[in-house]
Amino acid sequence: MFIAQASKYAHDFWRYLVGSFIIIVASVIGQLPFTFAVFYKKGFEIMGATEAELMKVLDSNLNLFLLLLSFVFGMLGIYLVVKFLHKQPFKTVTTTRQKVDWKRIAFGFTLIAIFTAVTTYWDYSSNPDNYVLNFEPVSFTILCIIAILMVPIQTSMEEYIFRGYLMQGFGLLAKNRWFPLLLTSFIFGGLHFFNPEVTKLGNIIMIYYIGTGLFLGIITLMDEGMELALGFHAGNNLIGVLLVTADWTAFQTESILKDVSNPTAGFQVILPVVIIYPIFLLIMAKVYKWKNWKEKLIGPVSIPEAEKVSVEEI
Repeated sequence: MFIAQASKYAHDFWRYLVGSFIIIVASVIGQLPFTFAVFYKKGFEIMGATEAELMKVLDSNLNLFLLLLSFVFGMLGIYLVVKFLHKQPFKTVTTTRQKVDWKRIAFGFTLIAIFTAVTTYWDYSSNPDNYVLNFEPVSFTILCIIAILMVPIQTSMEEYIFRGYLMQGFGLLAKNRWFPLLLTSFIFGGLHFFNPEVTKLGNIIMIYYIGTGLFLGIITLMDEGMELALGFHAGNNLIGVLLVTADWTAFQTESILKDVSNPTAGFQVILPVVIIYPIFLLIMAKVYKWKNWKEKLIGPVSIPEAEKVSVEEI
């Protein structure tokens, strides 16, 4: 089982606390180039600026690259923590299968990519006044290179932290599945609280963020691996970055379209959580023949001591 397989390695909970601290430090180090670049451009006059103001200091493509760079450092931190602090093969934080299933990653990516592209086109056709064409060939090409290379690293880091590393850590601590599923979903959503979208739309959008974390956690536990979540998260962010930008979003990019409407938080914020995600769950359940939902989502996690591998043996 996905959570229980981490029990074979060095899984003392203090290691997860230390490991989380190391990952945070690595991410902070990765933010330094962005900080230095902003100070170099504006000097100390930038002190006290809002996040929205900071996002407009640099060229949008450079801004995106430097923001995503922190996730590269964070991803490296996760790998080193798993390998050296927990003495755990990195694959076991990813999946219970013999090897990573790239077809599952591709399926998750394709499912949300097609949905995002179709719904964006539909909304653009239905409400053309809400958008302006933002396409500039050179800038968009640079954006594509940056996004294709680095957005999957950003989304993978988040998945490895929440649906992999912490899901296993909290699961081994609580010895059940519902606790890590709920806790990682709330932490994942909570970390988005300071996004500019929350300021613009209000706290109701936290339902979307927490609900998305819950959805990604469910498909990880039901599928006994993160592949679907890795693909889905990457597809959601990558296609979104390339298709539409807005002045009030966390990532402002040289995308094809720019949303110039005045957004309001209504049913469309809750729609993915209560309708779209359940439909995706049904599709995935049908394709991968998921069974035993209750056991996999809220059942106990057994930790057979006989199977535990000592640190010295690794």
